Amino acid sequence: MSRLSVGVGAAMAAGLCWGMIFSVPVLLPTYSPLALSAGRYLAFGLIVLLPAWLDRRRLAALGRADWIKALELALVGNLLYYCGIAFAAQNAGAPITAAIIGTLPVVIAVSGNLVDKQVRWRQLALPLLVIGSGLALIHGREFDQFSAAATAAGGSSGDYLLGIAAALFALFCWTWYPLRNAAWIARRPQLSMTAWATAQGLATLPPALAAFVALAWLPGYDWPLGADPLRYVALMAALGLVASWLGTLFWNVASQALPATLSGQLIVFETLFGLAFAYALRGEWPDPASAAGILLLVAGVVLGVRACRQGTR
Repeated sequence: MSRLSVGVGAAMAAGLCWGMIFSVPVLLPTYSPLALSAGRYLAFGLIVLLPAWLDRRRLAALGRADWIKALELALVGNLLYYCGIAFAAQNAGAPITAAIIGTLPVVIAVSGNLVDKQVRWRQLALPLLVIGSGLALIHGREFDQFSAAATAAGGSSGDYLLGIAAALFALFCWTWYPLRNAAWIARRPQLSMTAWATAQGLATLPPALAAFVALAWLPGYDWPLGADPLRYVALMAALGLVASWLGTLFWNVASQALPATLSGQLIVFETLFGLAFAYALRGEWPDPASAAGILLLVAGVVLGVRACRQGTR
């Protein structure tokens, strides 16, 4: 098997693992975003204990500033990020949430360009226009569907708009995270990437545990495991093991096997699998407008990544 085949296969596997994060909140509608985020990262933090023990010598070499930064990154890039996704998926729907988060490669590149200005803005105009058109098509269909359901139930469309705001908040969190993480790594060239990844996993554990304990004071929540404990434990374990750990492992394999110009584009697999899971959960195919929106979104992300790669050569 060629190196290219291994890399593409690993990128697809990572997208498959990550795609589930948008549908799990829909499968647990009675659980708050805090309960879902705390459960996921509590599971992930416990999973990381084994590699942490095996890598304890390099972890011991990390300084106080490193651990403070790891905690900061874990809070924003893990706990707050998934709180936003869970709230968005439960209130606006998994498809539009996955679509908004799918713009991450271009949004991160644009944000970085605001600082470094390595790419001419006119090179990004077409990708951003294509992405905006795709999101508009998906949003139009999802908003119409949500409004019809809300009207039938005697509600309003306010929850949908709050869900969109939460998805944008999650997008901000994961735009902020890689930029701050990259800046810290640049200041610490001696850092082991394996130890640094493990350190962030360990740093997630205390706030996740604190958030899980705080659920005891959440009104109406049947602490500790909620109204459907077996499903909750199974899905949180799946998120911790598959989405948080296995997905990252597959992506690292893809990153090692593929040139950066290709791996950056293949992150769209997360969006595609996220949308596939969301529509499968609904038991329906995307309508023509949504399908066109998905195609435009993917095309815009690929065009944007290419523009940024060419601009930095």
